[in-house]
Amino acid sequence: MTEAPDPTARVAGLFDALSTTYDAVGVDFFAPIADGLVGAMPPRPGERWLDVGCGRGAVLLPAAVGVGPSGRATGIDISSGMVEQARRLAAERGLDNVEVAVGDAQDPQVDGPVDVVASSLVLFFLPDPVAALRSWLSLLTPGGRLGVATFGPVDPRWDDVDDVFTPHLPPRLTDARTTGKDGPFGSDAGMERLVHDAGYGDVRTVTLELPVRFADAEQWHSFTWSIGQRAMWLAVPEQERADVRAEAERRIAAYADPDGSVTFTQVVRYTLASRSS
Repeated sequence: MTEAPDPTARVAGLFDALSTTYDAVGVDFFAPIADGLVGAMPPRPGERWLDVGCGRGAVLLPAAVGVGPSGRATGIDISSGMVEQARRLAAERGLDNVEVAVGDAQDPQVDGPVDVVASSLVLFFLPDPVAALRSWLSLLTPGGRLGVATFGPVDPRWDDVDDVFTPHLPPRLTDARTTGKDGPFGSDAGMERLVHDAGYGDVRTVTLELPVRFADAEQWHSFTWSIGQRAMWLAVPEQERADVRAEAERRIAAYADPDGSVTFTQVVRYTLASRSS
């Protein structure tokens, strides 16, 4: 009998499969979320940044631009496919102050110290978020900054569309936007407590209300296959996916504008903190 892969390997495999299409189907989602995180703690020339769970570089590359040639931006990601894409995009933009490697967000093995640890839409995937935050803290210089992006309240209309998957999902399916809202991730105060308990000071929250527009139901379908939500499709038996898609399209149509497009609002939470001197 073949042994099932551990959760970390499953997440790595999922994002390897997504790496060529992630954030690349014409929906403004991950880039504005990353821009919000970078904007909440603007890079300073000469700083050393660590982007934990860097993906294709949505935070990493703007940080590299901001710290300039005298600074350094290091990204780690559990997915080798994502690392390859981030390296490619950095090279295309002529950024030679970027370093990217495969690494575990739970306990990054990188050379420290760093001035900033940033992590966008990653913490809720980790088996022990407090332990991860503590490991990140150990890499920060005194006075160094932390910025973590997670999801805030879900648009009830978007939640209604996502609910088409519910009958098919295993109890612990990991999908960032739809299941990363439990426990400390369910509120600003919960996230602030989590970060404070990990040893950080000056903990505070900034939020962004992001309009997410789909040109039509077809683009919504492409989007869901291009992000972590693909795991939800894969949980649906193949012979039932057409019915699930038809029901999702029916629900989307109920919320659509006259041109067939639909816009949902996603609240994004930025938890900011620092390492005490």
